[in-house]
Parts: sequence; structure tokens; C-alpha cells
Amino acid sequence: MSFEKVLVANRGEIAIRIIRACKELGLKTVAVYSEADDTSLHIRMADEAYCIGSASPADSYLNILNIISTAQISGADAIHPGYGFLAENAKFAEICEQYKLKFIGPTAHVIQTMGDKAKARETLGNIAPIVPGSTILETLPEALKVAEELEYPVMVKAAAGGGGKGMRIIQNPQQLENLWPIIQAEAKGAFGDYRLYVEKYLLSPKHIEFQILADNYGNVIHLGERDCSVQRRNQKLIEESPSIVLTQELRKEIGSVSVKCARMVGYTGAGTMEFLFDQEKKKYYFLEMNTRIQVEHAVTEMVTGIDLVKEQIRVAMGEKLSFTQKDITIRGHSIECRINAEDPDRFFSPSSGKISRFTMPGGPGIRVDTYMQAGMYVNPYYDSMLAKLVSWGIDRKEAIARMLRALGEFEILGIKTVIPFHIKSLEHPIFVEGRMGTDFIDRAFKDK
Repeated sequence: MSFEKVLVANRGEIAIRIIRACKELGLKTVAVYSEADDTSLHIRMADEAYCIGSASPADSYLNILNIISTAQISGADAIHPGYGFLAENAKFAEICEQYKLKFIGPTAHVIQTMGDKAKARETLGNIAPIVPGSTILETLPEALKVAEELEYPVMVKAAAGGGGKGMRIIQNPQQLENLWPIIQAEAKGAFGDYRLYVEKYLLSPKHIEFQILADNYGNVIHLGERDCSVQRRNQKLIEESPSIVLTQELRKEIGSVSVKCARMVGYTGAGTMEFLFDQEKKKYYFLEMNTRIQVEHAVTEMVTGIDLVKEQIRVAMGEKLSFTQKDITIRGHSIECRINAEDPDRFFSPSSGKISRFTMPGGPGIRVDTYMQAGMYVNPYYDSMLAKLVSWGIDRKEAIARMLRALGEFEILGIKTVIPFHIKSLEHPIFVEGRMGTDFIDRAFKDK
């Protein structure tokens, strides 16, 4: 399906990233924005811009009716959801198709199947090893029984979850009894779905994910892996590619499994297969599939030279992948630090206010994806990420050195940010040696 005008159903840096890709492909763009984002850079960069509601995400970026109406008014014939908001909303993808708007992503059926984390485990369990766990659990007594069989600690997860929301580590039965209704409420509030399941909690695993690209003609490839182990509250802070813990044999095996899974569900576009890697046993387990472009896609672009967003769009336009698995070469090493408006000294609590100075780093091997400028206000309504700082080096040592240099150059005044925390993390022996698991922050800064 060919199209000429793309509505970008998102905000911030990903909206700008999509607009730039569209411009390079000769496509017109339509920006949407909330009242709180009326000075945002993506508005000025797009060919057209429309306010779709008040600051609340429910009234704007999650308002399907307003987005579809804007697409019709503007004459857009495709919609790119970016990440977050409606990117993994099967109903939204289905409505787009009903109104003859090309949804730039997989089909609604695939989104629904993979968006249900418990169903995804069941669907792909014959191809990829999965963490021992349950199917959907309706009641607390069922959860207590499963947790006892698995042995504590366990992880309780929202079936429709993602992005680190609706998840808790449970250490004992009493904690499970206390937190079960709270996690249900969190899941309902975040995803409109209260269903939960339980799986065995792995101690200090690595979070490894493989980038997938697939067209409508049965061609599926992977573009290597990313190590996303540095996290707070199950949300990523630092990502890198490639992972230094995977052997070539394991990389080939997990990559092949990822491709098989994507092909089995009929995946199209850009997606990510996520795994937990047991560092001690050298075993990997399927975690989930994200049916969208990832925040951290930039590190893969840096080591492969492939523009993932443009490839997404080309696939949606009905084009075949222009390269095969044999054409994919990983060159050098890349690291991404998410620059969030958060105070690390106050448990990464959000920081809002007016930015008085915003000076970006530069130099060899440095990329900054952002929507911020001096004078802009960081409001509390949306995700706290201000920018993605990405470094590239011929090897990991150089990538770390360039990142540390760039973090030192990055000046953001007026609010608290995670920049000082990133510097401490990259200098920490556990990170330098590549031994960090998903509990890195607790281990490295437990006394801080």
C-alpha cells in the first residue's frame, strides 16, 4: 500500500525521529499535539500540525477518536504510532484499517497476540525456552499455589503489560497477598486489563533483546542484540550493542529463534524479541515481544548503519526488504543513555520545571535525539525522557570513553537529571566489566 502523507501519533523525540525519516522518503507529515506541547519542536518540523486535546494523555495522545478525525481532516493516508501511547493498541490498529489508514506496524491480530504476555508465552513456548510460570490467574489463591510450586522469589506481571508497568518481585506469601490487589489495580489503570500471571524470578539476569525486521513477503531478519540490563523499576536506563556476554554460537542461536518466532506469528515491520539471560547457567529465556519500534533502536542503527524507522515505513508501503541476513554486519560498539528528568538521589522521582540552559554534546561518535530546547518547560504529564544520548566506538572501551566525555559536555540547568548517575554507572567496575544484571542499580548503589 503506497501512501503520501503520514500522521505521527506521538510526541517528543520519537515524533521528530519519524518526521525526519518521512522527509528523507519524500513523504508529507502531520503532527498532533496536546495543549501542554504547544511549543514542542515536532510541531514546527511537520508540514501540518493539529491540537488534539488537553494535557492529559487520555484526552490527547490516547484519544483514538481525535487522532482518526485529525487524519481524515488533514488528508493523511497512514499513521505512525511511534512507541508508547497507542503503539501496541490492537484496537487502534484495527480502527486505522477500518478507516483505510495504513497503520505503520504489524497487524492488529499480531499486536493482540503478542501484547497478551501470557498468551505470547503459550504461543511461542514451542520455539523459544520460557521462564517457568503460569497461565492467566484469576484469583489470589491460584497465585499463591503457583508461587509455592515455583518457589519464591517470583515475579507477578500484567498479562497486557509492557514498559516495566504492572510488575512486582514477590519474596513471600504475605507479600503476595498484600500486593496482589495493588498490582491488579496498576494493570487495570495502565492497560485497561486487570489480568495477571506469575513466573519464576531469575536472580541478576541480563536483559537481552534482538531487533527484528520483516516484510510482507515472508522475509524476516534480525539485526543483532542489545543489552538493556541497567534498569530502574523495570524500566531501561542504559542500553548497548552488541552484548559482551553472548558467544557467537549463542548469538546465532538466539537470533535464529527470534526470526522463527516472528515468522510463526506473521510479523511485519520492526519489532523486538526480548529475553532474560542467566549469566551463571548461560541459558536464555523468552520474555516478551514488543510490536513497535523501541526507544533504544538507535544503538542498533549505530552498529549496523540501517535506518530502522525508514525500513518500517518502506515495509508499510509494501516494499520488500532490500537486504538479507547475510548482509547484516555489526561494526563497533554503541551505548545509549536515556537522559531523564529525574532525581536519582530521590529514588528517580520526576523533576519538572523550566529548562534555563540546554547545551548538547557533540564530536566524533556522538548522536543526540531530543525535542528539548532552552526555555521549554518539562511538565509532569508524560514520560520523563528528555533526550537519548548515543555513543559509538570501534570497541566497547572507546564507546564508554566517548559516552563519558559527552555526558560531561551535556549541560541541562533548571531541573534535575540522571546525567550524574549515568557517569557513576559507566565508571562502576561492574559496568566496566560488563557483569551488570537487571539488579545492577541495587547492587552497585545500595549504600547510596
